[in-house]
Amino acid sequence: MEIVPLGPGFAAELRGVTLAEIAADDAAYTAARAAFEQHSVLVFRDQEVTNEGQLAFSRRFGPPEVTKIGSMGTGTHFVILTTIGEDGKVVPADHRLSLRNKANQLWHTDSSFKRVPALTSILSARIIPERGGETEYVSTRLAFERLDAGLRKKIENSFAWHDYAHSRSKITPDLASPEERAALPPQCWRMVWKNPANGRSAIYLASHAYAVEGMEPELGKKLIDELMEAATGPGTSYVHQWKNGDVVMWDNRATMHRGRPWPAHEARLMVRTTISATEADGIDTMRPPSRQAAE
Repeated sequence: MEIVPLGPGFAAELRGVTLAEIAADDAAYTAARAAFEQHSVLVFRDQEVTNEGQLAFSRRFGPPEVTKIGSMGTGTHFVILTTIGEDGKVVPADHRLSLRNKANQLWHTDSSFKRVPALTSILSARIIPERGGETEYVSTRLAFERLDAGLRKKIENSFAWHDYAHSRSKITPDLASPEERAALPPQCWRMVWKNPANGRSAIYLASHAYAVEGMEPELGKKLIDELMEAATGPGTSYVHQWKNGDVVMWDNRATMHRGRPWPAHEARLMVRTTISATEADGIDTMRPPSRQAAE
């Protein structure tokens, strides 16, 4: 297995190994997991991807999420990200599928709005537009390390509230359905996630974050905006230009990502599996000392 660096201090392509080999072979998994912990974003090219193969690979990293209500793939382990309607044609720009893809163009980390946040997401390209539709990543670990010492110390002991409906409302007020709002109440997480494998810390935020526990609303929003801006400034991102056969996985504890726009008339179909974080991934350090006190 060859590791080829891609981004500014993070992200790498793994060559000479397939998803199937990592799923089946302990040594291959151990090497891939070490690369994941170090580089945060891993790219695999020229893969022969099936849903079954993607899920088998994903399961090596932990328990797969069941897709939430309101998403394509609800009740399965797959999230279907597409602008192709039931009739096989690309939906118009004001269609709910298009608006959801627009929401994914906000900087975010997956599942921070869930009762169990995500360790990693695995995304495979099935149908890609001729141009556009890239996925852009930043390292919130490197962003944390760039902060001054006082701010690092402050946010290490601060907690932010995350809400799916909040990020969706930035696109249109009713994009999150009443059923989604009921199933996904706001969650409170520490603003810094320390990786137990290497001791490195990362800012843990997303477009879902809307308030800081114990701070006045405007001050909390200002802090969130300041940290988001620090993490996503010029020269900090890796932009993945998709090709057929590409699979990309990323560490939701240590990155943010966003989709990039593409011509509205061109089809795009991606399939994502998402692995929940466990105690071994540091989730227990992320919860407020007392959930009741935080609420």
